[in-house]
Formats: sequence, C-alpha cells, structure tokens
Amino acid sequence: MNIRFAETKDVAKILDIVNYEILNTTVIYDYKERSYEYQLNWFEQKKQANMPVIVAEIDGEVVGFGSYGIFRPWEAYKYSIEHSIYVSREARAKGVGKQLLTELITLAKANGYHTMIAGVDASNAGSIAFHKQFGFVEIGIFKAVGYKFDTWLDLNFLQLILK
Repeated sequence: MNIRFAETKDVAKILDIVNYEILNTTVIYDYKERSYEYQLNWFEQKKQANMPVIVAEIDGEVVGFGSYGIFRPWEAYKYSIEHSIYVSREARAKGVGKQLLTELITLAKANGYHTMIAGVDASNAGSIAFHKQFGFVEIGIFKAVGYKFDTWLDLNFLQLILK
C-alpha cells in the first residue's frame, strides 16, 4: 500500500468513493451525488488553504483518501482541525483507514495543530471504535441533527489532543 498526496488525476476516484457513501450510507450527511466540478473545487480549495488531501493506493489504484481542515472558521480555532477518512467498500478491513489516519495525525503534528476532531454518525460503531484505537475520546453527541433515509441521525464528536 502506498500513501501519497492526492493529485488532480485522483479527483474522479475520490468522487466515486464520496458518491457511494452519500447514496448508500449515513457516513456523509448529504442526499445528492456530487459533480466532478464540485469535487475538483473542494480539492483546489484544500490545496489553496494548505490543507492536505492524501490517498491510499493498492496496486496503483486509489482505494481511499483522507483530509483535514480547520474545525471552525474563527481565528481562535486555528489550532483545531476536523478530519475525514473514506475507504472504498472493496478495500475495507485491509488497514487502509489505519494508514490514512496515521499519516493525517503525523501531518497535523508536523504542522503545529493541537487537537484533531472527528464527527462520526453515532450509529457507526466501527468508526467510533477505530478512532478510539488511536486515542480519540468521545466528547459529546448532538441528538437528531441529521435526517437521512427517513431517520433522525445523531452525530458523535471524538477528539484527539495531539502531543
């Protein structure tokens, strides 16, 4: 497996992964598939803000990606980031997420961030357990803040203090 910084050529595969999650899961609280232009704009904005987008490759194929951005837009939050990691369904349980999160944590520390936050659907026990393996602590749950697939969704926030 190879972890590297994403390039424009990776945006189409990133989009495939994102759109699968939007249409089939509560991992992303969105309803409609995103366009290539939307995802490309997201990628370009990350680059302009000096926020990493990394990909995981197996046999030369992108099978997952991760990124982070400032947690909230006000200046006092400048040392706090919120991350996202997505792995294609074909590549799950192969250590892809672990390598992506390890690299994001390394990058966050190297860039002087103090805390990393994860917003996880409260029903996603696998993701919550995954984050706890890295030392993330559950901070709180926002009840019924999302609505998807005719169900109210709770959002769990986890936090890792970067040392």
